[in-house]
Amino acid sequence: MKSYRKELTLSSPNRRSYTNITGAVQKAVTESGVKEGLVLCNAMHITASVFINDDESGLHHDFEVWLEKLAPEKPYTQYRHNGFEDNADAHLKRSIMGREVVVAITGGKLDFGPWEQIFYGEFDGMRPKRLLIKVIGE
Repeated sequence: MKSYRKELTLSSPNRRSYTNITGAVQKAVTESGVKEGLVLCNAMHITASVFINDDESGLHHDFEVWLEKLAPEKPYTQYRHNGFEDNADAHLKRSIMGREVVVAITGGKLDFGPWEQIFYGEFDGMRPKRLLIKVIGE
């Protein structure tokens, strides 16, 4: 069995953003030489997320509105964690959206359902963060 590891560094100029990383993940799968297997993608920071959904701007807006209702950024005083930093909401948003995804690889390609894409969700940006891509298979 083959194993391949790649790290990407992502940086958002905004506190929150959604970046389609499907192409970068497929590139790593191609580099690995794996034709049949699995790829794991995970955010290596506790205020960022990796998830699968549709690449549609209205949906991305809806994520933002929904997450802000569930874990509003302000007032900062509502969170005990914010005695250390002002990003408690980002930790909660990450918990909701998830840490990682695993996608099947078939014939050297990501094996998706209709409209599925891989996204990196940033909830406390404006600094570089790492993303792990781990490919295993034959």
